[in-house]
Amino acid sequence: MASIYHSATLCVFLFCCCCFSINLSHSALVQEQPLVLKYHNGVLLKGNVTVNLIWYGRFTPTQRSIITDLITSLSSSKSPLPSASSWWKTTEKYRGGSCSLKVGHQILHEQYTLGKTLKTYHLLALASKVNFAMNSINVVLTSDDVVVDGFCMSRCGTHGSSRGSVKGTYIWVGNSVTQCPGQCAWPFHQPIYGPQTPPLAAPNGDVGIDGMIINLSTLLANTVTNPFNSGYFQGPATAPLEAVSACTGKFGSGSYPGYPGRVLVYKVTGASYNAHGVNGRKYLLPAMWDPQTSACKTLV
Repeated sequence: MASIYHSATLCVFLFCCCCFSINLSHSALVQEQPLVLKYHNGVLLKGNVTVNLIWYGRFTPTQRSIITDLITSLSSSKSPLPSASSWWKTTEKYRGGSCSLKVGHQILHEQYTLGKTLKTYHLLALASKVNFAMNSINVVLTSDDVVVDGFCMSRCGTHGSSRGSVKGTYIWVGNSVTQCPGQCAWPFHQPIYGPQTPPLAAPNGDVGIDGMIINLSTLLANTVTNPFNSGYFQGPATAPLEAVSACTGKFGSGSYPGYPGRVLVYKVTGASYNAHGVNGRKYLLPAMWDPQTSACKTLV
């Protein structure tokens, strides 16, 4: 079985992350430094990239289609603006050109063959169910009744890579709706800590899955721009700020900690979104760091 080469964690508390504090006595006196993600001269994922999905636990067909439609939407030109694909195009500004995603293999593990309490090595074992390849990402998705080591306490998802004759990348994201929606499904649920702003209505009517969409899109962008811990990031390699995790909690213009920013509202359902996808889907996607402007870019 492959072993972990590196991993990067998506922190809990999406509105402010879990890794910084603000000194109010000095914040007004010190000018904010520009955000710069340094390129560390490593390989990025470019060209055609296959996303393989390993579903662990129980997901309904509708839940699965929301996520597969997202992946298709990121490389589709058929959706009206602002679109998921226009969000994804920011990854083209990183060295090496464009990256196009498509859904590959899908494996259903509905029988909980490894139990309902998983360690990190279980996640890699599940990711290894599809052979690792250089231009593919194996994504493990765990259902809301599966407890994963560190989930909710310190992370909402993880990305990393394998070590072996063929390098490959993997992602894990869990459904937090019954365990910690205030941490890993914000802004669709009241936050546990911080400013108690009203939650937004989930664009696909599923707080857990729409929360997974935010975390999965974050980790997909982080993976293609820093697949082997030698791409774009700021800070230490053991706890990097990456393409989207560097912009945590920002979804629209005017955002600040606890407030996701101004986003679009679908009048029929009252749901909040900022990106159109295929099959009429609507998604809320986080801001991404733009290497041309050295700033976090939102769609609206």
